[in-house]
Amino acid sequence: MTDLNDRLKQARELSWKRFGKKITMYLPGMFSLDGMRGDYPAISMTGKKCSLLCDHCKGQLLKTMPPALTPEALVEKAIDYEKKGCPGILITGGCDREGRLPWKTFLPAVKEIKAKTGLFISAHSGILDAETAKEFRNAGVDQALMDVIGDDSTYQNICHVRHGVSRIYDTIRYLANEGIDFIPHIICGLEHGRIRYEEKALEAVSGYKPRQLVIISLMPLPKTPLWGRTPPTAEEIAEIIVKARLMMPDTILSLGCARQRGDIKKELLAIDAGINRMAIPSEEAIAHAKAYGLEIKYQKTCCSVSLPLEREEWGK
Repeated sequence: MTDLNDRLKQARELSWKRFGKKITMYLPGMFSLDGMRGDYPAISMTGKKCSLLCDHCKGQLLKTMPPALTPEALVEKAIDYEKKGCPGILITGGCDREGRLPWKTFLPAVKEIKAKTGLFISAHSGILDAETAKEFRNAGVDQALMDVIGDDSTYQNICHVRHGVSRIYDTIRYLANEGIDFIPHIICGLEHGRIRYEEKALEAVSGYKPRQLVIISLMPLPKTPLWGRTPPTAEEIAEIIVKARLMMPDTILSLGCARQRGDIKKELLAIDAGINRMAIPSEEAIAHAKAYGLEIKYQKTCCSVSLPLEREEWGK
């Protein structure tokens, strides 16, 4: 543990030197915390439908999201959310067997939303080709969120795709070439809870110098093949955060919402590692940040959203 403490201190001090002694806590629209709900809803273009049915989800996460099965419905929902005071939306959905979302159909609707509202648009990109990445830019997508996996075997066995992870990195390259803000999400422990190729994934994305990077962890769900698996330990997650910081000193690092609830130690060690952002923090995590003397801000959006909406407290 002494060696880990030394590495945590190194990462923490590097983070504070680059970004200051501060942390922002986030509450996405899909979650509630102490009776509060975030102001950044997720909308599924495919409703509950997903052809991949990855072993860690089996489409269950889609069931929690309001559907918009047509472009017209997506525009209508977006306008309605703006009227309710939401600053933006996350557009997502299930994938086809190639890991793609139906963007060809829905990007014109995104362009219409950007023309008719002031909403910030986050999009789970899925696998893209170069042409669709260009259409992302033309439609006005503000940021693309991309799950990153480190090796072909995990990707194929857990997510049931036929291709390898090179398609993920191609997608990131296309987005970067178009100047779209892309936010890689490193999934820790997707291989049945084991840390295997996460460092390889970090190395792959570091070459693109992402402005932000999100660390997430296996979140075993009932009625999925990975139910009952033990997620990576707090120490293992902390090691990934440390490696991410040392590889990418100028990248904003977040501990994302996709992680097992109630594992306070993961949050505490992430703060020890100098994490810049944290979704759905516990009271213990907030107290730990205060003990470091960190300036703490709160924002009721996804942790990837950099809009100037930070507050001194959660608010209503």
